[in-house]
Amino acid sequence: MSRILVLPGDGIGPEIVAEALKVLERVGEIGGLDLEIDQGLIGGAAHDAAGHPYPEATRGAARRADAILLGAVGGPQYESLERDLRPERGLLGIRSDLGLFANLRPAILYPQLASASTLKPEVVSGLDILIVRELTGGIYFGQPRGIEERGGERYGFNTAAYSESEIERIARVGFEAAMKRGKRLCSVDKANVLEVSELWREVVERVGKEFPEVELSHMYVDNAAMQLVRDPKQFDVMVTGNMFGDILSDAAAMLTGSIGMLPSASLNSEGVGLYEPIHGSAPDIAGQGKANPMATVLSVAMLLRHSLNRNDLAERIEQAVGRVLDQGLRTPDIFGEGMTLVGTQGMGDALVAALDD
Repeated sequence: MSRILVLPGDGIGPEIVAEALKVLERVGEIGGLDLEIDQGLIGGAAHDAAGHPYPEATRGAARRADAILLGAVGGPQYESLERDLRPERGLLGIRSDLGLFANLRPAILYPQLASASTLKPEVVSGLDILIVRELTGGIYFGQPRGIEERGGERYGFNTAAYSESEIERIARVGFEAAMKRGKRLCSVDKANVLEVSELWREVVERVGKEFPEVELSHMYVDNAAMQLVRDPKQFDVMVTGNMFGDILSDAAAMLTGSIGMLPSASLNSEGVGLYEPIHGSAPDIAGQGKANPMATVLSVAMLLRHSLNRNDLAERIEQAVGRVLDQGLRTPDIFGEGMTLVGTQGMGDALVAALDD
């Protein structure tokens, strides 16, 4: 039996997770999966109910789970809370608590959505990039950090720090991913300015000697951002640190036409993963039935592939997404002329039906 913890979260989270669960349950029936699905709270919903964005009940359930499916966290009503009580601290907390150091973010352009990208079709057609982002270190977690008074004014500071072992393990994830794909890895840093990036580059090169078949290149983060827009298909796998990966993966997402199409996986060394769409809680459309559930459904596919070792069922979901797009069904974020507009639930129902085709 596989235990799945479901954390709907805030904003559109409950809506998109509900549709993803329908897909998970149906594909589980098809594939004979024995699943135990638990529900929990995280983010603003957890703060409202339990006074903390990552309450002890959720912490315990997460530690017992084989995989976690998460919707989204955050909302404007929580911005006045103390920093440690804001919804995003729940997300950072679960990543740190479970040691989810490797974030896999694919940016794949479905051919049916080529016209939805803001870039020319010839620039993005056939796009298939995997960004491997280090998730539990770097400037988001470095110490010391804070805001204090110095010389009569407030002074904010954060520390960007990585150990050799942290860099080595994420580099290895990147190289192993490249071995399963096009055998090209681009490591993104800022080694011309930052000492932490000097160490990053040195360690990545050392790990690269274990993977002689992989062509390793290096790129400064500012150039990488430019190249993602200019010629994104030059990349196969990109590996980078926490903050750079946060920025670059969102930029890559928009190359595909909608951030509502892209899933992610955050893995630890034991194979436990947290799976979530890369978009946020979208409070402006929450409760309106407009949200695109496909990124969450594709996160379920990643869950099946990486945590439950059911690549066959992951592919079945991915093929169902393609069939639904072929039918011309579109949520508002990917809608275009000649297409059929559907809501969140309608898209979920179509995906479930497509699993049986």
